[in-house]
Amino acid sequence: MDAGERLDVTLRLVQGAERAAVAELAQRLGVSEMTVRRDLDALEQRGLVRRVHGGAVATRARTEAGGFADRAGWSAATKDRLGAAVADLIPLGSRVLLDAGTTTVHVARALAERGPLTVTALSLQTAVCLADRPGIELLVAGGRSRPGEQSLVGPLALRAVESLAFDVFVMSIGGVHAEYGWSEFCLDDAAVKQAGIAQSARVLAVADATKLGVRAFSQVAALGAAHDFVTDRSAADPAIHPAGPQTLDALREAGVVLHTA
Repeated sequence: MDAGERLDVTLRLVQGAERAAVAELAQRLGVSEMTVRRDLDALEQRGLVRRVHGGAVATRARTEAGGFADRAGWSAATKDRLGAAVADLIPLGSRVLLDAGTTTVHVARALAERGPLTVTALSLQTAVCLADRPGIELLVAGGRSRPGEQSLVGPLALRAVESLAFDVFVMSIGGVHAEYGWSEFCLDDAAVKQAGIAQSARVLAVADATKLGVRAFSQVAALGAAHDFVTDRSAADPAIHPAGPQTLDALREAGVVLHTA
């Protein structure tokens, strides 16, 4: 486990407990208590945890209801790996619909080096990552830029997606639930995702493991609507993600091919 991944996992463990002790974190991560203290200090400097005697507590809950800027720095090392893993699954020459979200920005950065591709971007952030890159033919869906997210939504975005055919839809998601399926926190985002699924030969969903077991406000589709799901390798660890194993089992039963990074 590299330093970036260790920070990601440490933060998740602290968030999952009312209070995380240094000794417990060291045992769980397989590192020294001195290393844990340094990592907690680094997380505290970012405002993500508060040090207390013998350990740390989270300063705020991780929630997808926050804006893009609030979430962009969370689990950056994990999302770099997810972005590279998704890019590896997309054949050269594909027509790609790239969803909005913090994780798909990392996908866009990986795709920017892997043309030729035709990519339709559903957010301003991913469009910026792909603009003027050799081998990338970039289309930007029309629509309203949702405040705080800069995802492109509304009737114009829907018409743009519905007028095109895609080989791959890279779908980010707010929640992955064993019974409720794929879901989103915003009705507008959910509607665009539903159109993307309908217009794509293959749906490649991607989300970090904190989304497993989450039932967001608006249902997008049943689990079987996706062909592949890319998540991080901590997803199967119930100590970090209690709902992870059950959700992964449900995805396999639905015929979804799982990939971890």
